Amino acid sequence: MEFLKKIKNKEPVIGYVYIVLGCIVGGAAYPLFLVPNGIAPGGLTGVATVLNYLFGAPVGVTSLLMNVPLFLMGYKLMGGSFAFRSMIATVLFSLLIDLFRFPALTDDVLLASVYGAILLGVGLGLILRGGATTGGSDMIAKLVHHRMSFVSVGMILLFVDCTVIALAAFTMSTRAALYSLICIFVSSKVIDLVLAGFGSAKMCFVVSAQSAEIASCIMKELDRGVTLLPAVGGYTGKETKALISVVDQKEVLAVKRIVREADARAFMFITDTHETLGEGFRSLNEKE
Repeated sequence: MEFLKKIKNKEPVIGYVYIVLGCIVGGAAYPLFLVPNGIAPGGLTGVATVLNYLFGAPVGVTSLLMNVPLFLMGYKLMGGSFAFRSMIATVLFSLLIDLFRFPALTDDVLLASVYGAILLGVGLGLILRGGATTGGSDMIAKLVHHRMSFVSVGMILLFVDCTVIALAAFTMSTRAALYSLICIFVSSKVIDLVLAGFGSAKMCFVVSAQSAEIASCIMKELDRGVTLLPAVGGYTGKETKALISVVDQKEVLAVKRIVREADARAFMFITDTHETLGEGFRSLNEKE
């Protein structure tokens, strides 16, 4: 019990570690790739990047100044703990963008848009895993949705990003806007990947008259859990058993062998799992 209490007490600390790491990684994307190549990555930092291009305004401070009124308006919507973490993340993220004085790693705009998006996506994903946000378009979306509930948050975020892209096209160039679009797309996919996890587990689904035998072999040989489900053949109308088992990627060949040896006529499909929690994998009690 004492050990569990210690782990529980560390959970808020882990969240702040995610936030700090996310701010460092995401903030580094701007001097290394985005700002020197005129890439506006959506949201308020994208607007700040455009202003930097036009007037030389510092991206971080400009973004922070735009976020302040949004935080004041949206504080009640966010809740105490989330608002406090988000305030820390927003201030730190914005300041690091300007404090980092890294030289640009490339002047190839395509490379900059892709690798800048990867760094930014990892950073923002870690911040979200730490239970915070960097404000900006997220806050705008929540405020608008609160006033007009018939408009989805996703649609508002899309509108904000499209507005930034249009602004980049008008003030910089169509070329810059297209590269910014690549950056937004890649970073959103990386954020999803960071939030979903990097596990390589596979879910195996098997329908066979020998399901009980297959399940026994998987549990005995691989020490993996198996769930048996009642099933009815759509064509034959016969009752049978289907089984589901989640295994590590390197164990898939062993599962195929077990199924083949037990019933060569079995039906089987294997799919990726984005995140696997529970016995044999990451603990279900582990907070983000």
